Amino acid sequence: ASSFFSIGWLPMAWGLIGGVYVRFTCLRQTDVKCLIALSSVAHMSIVFGGILTFTKWGLNGALLVIIGHGFCSSGLFCIANISYERSGTRSLQIIKGIQAIYPQLTLWWFLLVAANIAAPPSINLIGEIRSIVGLLGWSFWTLLPVAGLTFLAAAYSLYLYSRTQHGKYFSASFTGIPVGPREYLVLLAHWLPINFIIIKFSCIQIFVCFVSLW
Repeated sequence: ASSFFSIGWLPMAWGLIGGVYVRFTCLRQTDVKCLIALSSVAHMSIVFGGILTFTKWGLNGALLVIIGHGFCSSGLFCIANISYERSGTRSLQIIKGIQAIYPQLTLWWFLLVAANIAAPPSINLIGEIRSIVGLLGWSFWTLLPVAGLTFLAAAYSLYLYSRTQHGKYFSASFTGIPVGPREYLVLLAHWLPINFIIIKFSCIQIFVCFVSLW
C-alpha cells in the first residue's frame, strides 16, 4: 500500500489529464451517440480521481457520480435513439431543429443535459462537489485539471443540446411519428432518480412499483 501511495500522483495525473483530453474530443464529434459515449468516458475521470484520493469525501463522491451517471448516460442514449428513430440519422449536421418539430422532446433533452452538467438538484452535483473536495484535499495542484473538467463538461453538454435542438431542420429527414407516452415514461424513469434520490430514497421505491404496475 505504501508503494502505491508513493506513486499515486502518476495514475492521478493520467486520469485527470486524460479526462480533459476526452472532453476536448467531445467538442469535435458530429455523431450524437459517439458524443454521449465519450462523455461517459469523461465522467469516469472524476470517479477515478475520487477513488485514488482514498478519502471519505473522494470515495463517497465517486460513488454518487457513478450512480447518477448510470441514470443520466442511459437516459441520453435513450433520447438519442428516440430522435434517431424519427430522423433516420445520428449526424449533428442533419438532426438539428428538433425543437420546432418535437417541443416536448426538447424539454427532456434539456432536463437530461442539465443533469449531465451536474445542475442542481441532481445527484451528480453532490457527487462532483464531494469528489472535487477530495481531490483538492489530496493536492492543490489538481485544481487546474479539475477546473478544466468542469468547464468542458458544460461546454460539450451545451454543444450537444444546441446542435440537436436549434437550427433549421431538414423536413425530408423527420418522419413525423409522435413520441408516445411509453417513451416519455422511460425518460421519466431515468430523470426522476437523478433528482429525487438525494431527497428521499423511499420515493424511488414507490416510483419503481408504479413503473412495474404500468
